[in-house]
Amino acid sequence: MKLEGGIARAIGGTPLIRLEQLFREEPFQVYGKLEWMNPGGSSKDRPALVMLREAIRRGDLTSESVVIESSSGNLAISLAQLCRYLGLRFICVVDPRTTEQHIRIIRSFHGEVDLVEVPDAETGEYLPARIRRVQELVASIPHAYWTNQYGNPDNALAHETMTMAEIGEQLGPIDYLFCGVSSCGTIRGCADYVRRQGWATRIVAVDAAGSVLFGGEKGPRKFPGLGAAITPGLYRSDAADRVVKVSDADCVRGCRDLVRQEAILAGASSGGVIAAVSRLRAEIPAGAVCVALLPDRGERYLSTVFHDAWVERELGYRAESAQEQEQAHVQGE
Repeated sequence: MKLEGGIARAIGGTPLIRLEQLFREEPFQVYGKLEWMNPGGSSKDRPALVMLREAIRRGDLTSESVVIESSSGNLAISLAQLCRYLGLRFICVVDPRTTEQHIRIIRSFHGEVDLVEVPDAETGEYLPARIRRVQELVASIPHAYWTNQYGNPDNALAHETMTMAEIGEQLGPIDYLFCGVSSCGTIRGCADYVRRQGWATRIVAVDAAGSVLFGGEKGPRKFPGLGAAITPGLYRSDAADRVVKVSDADCVRGCRDLVRQEAILAGASSGGVIAAVSRLRAEIPAGAVCVALLPDRGERYLSTVFHDAWVERELGYRAESAQEQEQAHVQGE
């Protein structure tokens, strides 16, 4: 069993584009890495590929294996796609925050969805309950294999050898990297690459308000993809030089700014990353080269981030409609 050709070959090599409109008044450059152009629609294609490929190489994963993972959505899609290519059964444990669009895509790739509807009694969070359910499935299903994105070093390896290496090939040493954090695989891998290369890059962790990462206090979060309810095994406090906490409303504003000014329809965590860049704009020196990792595509959030009524009802925030944004933009000119 190999994971080298076919759809796997299309993973990686995503473009870096200059965000010329959004930051046109600034003396520094910001490049967005469009991770939604991976075939599975997100940056999670990379760890899915490397975690499965390395498990096959070690002999941990065979043609009889059943792959199991806990995910808020994007990694589940990536694993479902690659498991379908390999002809493997895949089960994903999700919770109610996973969007219906994500679930439909997982099932389209013949992935099985196991929904945890009751949060962990002790913490009130879904993630511990999801992990407990994964462990139950692993114990009860013959040949079950848990990829374990939260503690698997191959998650970080994917971003060290692929994501950050691509940035280095295209831009050379950069001054700032803005990276959303959740399982911490992305930031851990990127930090490992930066330090191995001896770059002076400042790594900015973009975390959700209500996340426990980097000393944060637990609180409610509406969007998956940013933040964590428990500290994952891949977490390392020194992976980031700076931490910026963003709210759900910040994510909405950032996403809508990306659409209005750059015609980029990206997901909630991408909006958070853009909000973090905007917040630090006064600190970034002239001439600096910055990269913002934009993890996934926005079509999966049409019923949330880009739905005015949902935003007002769930966040208590009235987001400007596309027409209102355009009118404000024209008046500003």
